Amino acid sequence: MKNFLFLTFVVFLFSTSHTSAQTKPNIIFILGDDISWDDIGAYGNRAIKTPNLDKLAKEGMRFDNMYLTASSCSPSRTSILTGRYPHNTGAAELHTPLPGHLTYFPELLKQKGYFSALAGKWHEGPLTKRAYDTLLVDKDANGEGGENQWVNLLRSRPKEKPFFFWLAAYDAHRPWSEQTIGPKHDSDSQVLIPPTLIDTKETRLDLAAYYNEISRLDYYVGVLQEELKKQGIADNTIIIFTADNGRPFPGSKTRLTDTGIKTPFIVKWPKVIRAGQTCQSLISSIDIAPTLLEAGGLKPAESIQGLSFFSLLKNPDKEFRKYVFAEHNWHDYAAYERSVRSKDFLYIINKKPELDNGGPIDANQSSSAKALKEAKLKGKLTVLQNDAFIKPRPSEEFFDCFKDPLQVINLAKDKSYAAKMKILKTVLKNWQDQTGNTFPEKGTPDWYDRETGEKLPQNGKRGEMPGKAKNADKINVKGP
Repeated sequence: MKNFLFLTFVVFLFSTSHTSAQTKPNIIFILGDDISWDDIGAYGNRAIKTPNLDKLAKEGMRFDNMYLTASSCSPSRTSILTGRYPHNTGAAELHTPLPGHLTYFPELLKQKGYFSALAGKWHEGPLTKRAYDTLLVDKDANGEGGENQWVNLLRSRPKEKPFFFWLAAYDAHRPWSEQTIGPKHDSDSQVLIPPTLIDTKETRLDLAAYYNEISRLDYYVGVLQEELKKQGIADNTIIIFTADNGRPFPGSKTRLTDTGIKTPFIVKWPKVIRAGQTCQSLISSIDIAPTLLEAGGLKPAESIQGLSFFSLLKNPDKEFRKYVFAEHNWHDYAAYERSVRSKDFLYIINKKPELDNGGPIDANQSSSAKALKEAKLKGKLTVLQNDAFIKPRPSEEFFDCFKDPLQVINLAKDKSYAAKMKILKTVLKNWQDQTGNTFPEKGTPDWYDRETGEKLPQNGKRGEMPGKAKNADKINVKGP
């Protein structure tokens, strides 16, 4: 009798824990590489072929005002992973690893019973390995676009646990793949020329190759969703699609205007989100970590500076943030810019105005950039196209984003906007002071020649990290 009662108790415990695990949502976080928000069909691009992402948006919620904290690969990713501003991570510059004393949000999910895995681009430093049960970072195994292991991971996961997947595609980072899976784009008729670029054959070919890589990622999003349906877990799985920064072309990547830091953000969760909704609330990428932790039934770590927008998944019309902040630090070239954006206005400061901002080396040495340079010599560039070459740059920029959505006209010296600019200037100063954002006098220098792309003698030498002087990686203040 005792043995029977013991066995019954064990069976009860097992079934209870199994049921409990299944009530928690699975989470799939898909992170595209160098993809602008308006290069997705669901965001109005009529040329690009992204049927699966468009369907994801129709079946879920499209966020129209999600902003990154940096338009630069690893600083943006480390910011998402920690829920902290780049200068508060100790890894504010490209290719700098996260320190071990910070909390990475997937490790909290892992500690609470989630199976945690990363597949694809691993760009946040070796210490982040502890956040995952499985790391699939072999480039050959992941394939050219970085998506080959997605379905294998879904099939081989431990079925008794909820899971969190950080799926980091290589698409659409330069250099482009010669062959891609999914829809192809004709350079003559199936690309849209952004206003920052000039319409030439070279630019069109460049954009078509970029579009093809986005479509390859889109293809695998469709394959992934089919596997979720086959396994019968689609309804209780949160799927998120976003990107780490703007397209790798002059005028986008490394910029603090919307071309650089506004990002696509689509969430599907059939169990919670009504299909076909849009959210206009202003959100920062540091808010992703606490939101996913809340979805998994956890409280955010003390170190997280972001705020959960979980309530927006059920009520997307709620107001959320008044301001979002971003920064541009070293990325191949020296830089120091900071920005604050409200719904209607954008204010940017530049502490290195003597330098131009033509984008990272892969962008400013691209065929699209060379086409811009040739047109410049002939005096055929618009104000926006010429912006990549301006030197010195303004130390302050202020844009009316409602009247000027492309952020072309700098109103910093327009007296009629002085009061509005003063508000954002004060807010940005408070954010810098509260979060320990410092300006290093001896920062990291250019590693490459800005014109030719050739390596410079100082290549590989690092300067002082922004925030280091105030130990900003130990500051947890959320800012205004």
